[in-house]
Amino acid sequence: MNETLKNFAALVVSVIVVHMLFIAYVRPEAAQLLAEAAAQGQSAPRDIVVLIKDYEQQICFILLLWGCFLIGSAYREILKTKYLYNVDLIEDVRIENNDDSDARHDLDVNGIIQRLDNDIPEDCRQSPLVQTLRSALWRYSSTDNVQNLSDAIESHLEAIAVKQDSENTMIRYLIWAIPSIGFIGTVRGIGQALSQADEALAGNIAGMTDSLGIAFNSTLVALLISIFMMFLFHQLQRLQDSQIVDTQEYCDRFLLRRIR
Repeated sequence: MNETLKNFAALVVSVIVVHMLFIAYVRPEAAQLLAEAAAQGQSAPRDIVVLIKDYEQQICFILLLWGCFLIGSAYREILKTKYLYNVDLIEDVRIENNDDSDARHDLDVNGIIQRLDNDIPEDCRQSPLVQTLRSALWRYSSTDNVQNLSDAIESHLEAIAVKQDSENTMIRYLIWAIPSIGFIGTVRGIGQALSQADEALAGNIAGMTDSLGIAFNSTLVALLISIFMMFLFHQLQRLQDSQIVDTQEYCDRFLLRRIR
């Protein structure tokens, strides 16, 4: 399935799951707690269902679930090819090359490229390591120049870093959007509270306090979710940076040292 369709399907599933949870448990439970508090003349309780019952918090949880799916997918793509860094994909396959009076052994570059295309599992052929090796070996096969090989490795790793950064754009947007949605709830709650100022001056402050509760609860929940998302995202970035460093070290250890 196309990656975009997978992500869209994950968003739809997130919406359905969170909405069903809210209408089946969160809002009925919060309404019951608020009704009991009102009957006893007490202020609204600070239970978790009361804190997250509003629509802004629901949207934040939908984005949290979707963001976790996006980050988890990126984690999985990196971890499923981690074992390749412990495998010698180049091997010491050489061909005889008799030039002048000196006989030397050269790497069978075309054979290595063919092995990378055929022997590597299909889901690993698009990994940064395999793609970098293929690009560098194609460059070396065409030019027979070690400097070009080294330049190909560096340029391909830079391209991978740019690609990973662009793929993280949606995750960055979600991390920005979640606090913004919380602030929207804050503005909505304060607006409702100000509209009930006359009732508060008359002595009935229940409506104003409920509206202020919407304002502060939405900001609190959104900021907590954003902090959690930022932690997951920074762990993903650390893993991606480590993948690029590991690819560079692999090329130095298994490829460049064998090229004469």
